[in-house]
Amino acid sequence: MMTSPNPAGPHYSPYTTGGGLIFVSGQLPLLPGRDASLAGAPFGAQAEQTLHNLAAVLESAGVGPAQILKTTVYLGDMADWDGVDQAYREFFGDVRPARTVIATGPLHFGFRIEIDAIALAAQ
Repeated sequence: MMTSPNPAGPHYSPYTTGGGLIFVSGQLPLLPGRDASLAGAPFGAQAEQTLHNLAAVLESAGVGPAQILKTTVYLGDMADWDGVDQAYREFFGDVRPARTVIATGPLHFGFRIEIDAIALAAQ
């Protein structure tokens, strides 16, 4: 199990492992340093950064996007569904993990998307 690299930061781990799986905490379109400046950006930019952050957490766990089995996408507005599909096509290519999309209303920092994931751990 991995613990948060910043004990003064939020009380959660970027990911934990168990049973051969990696459980990635929800990723927002934060820029390095917990910079929330993309909150006013177009949905596509937010989705791209969120997926970039997801990939960075997976990389720190020793795997990549191809090992993702399932994601849960939280949207502030279901009108962004088509934008999710476009971002997924660009990010995942031919890989098609299982996915659940949930409309949540407002998300933290005013973002429009958050994604968590379950992936296979490195063997």
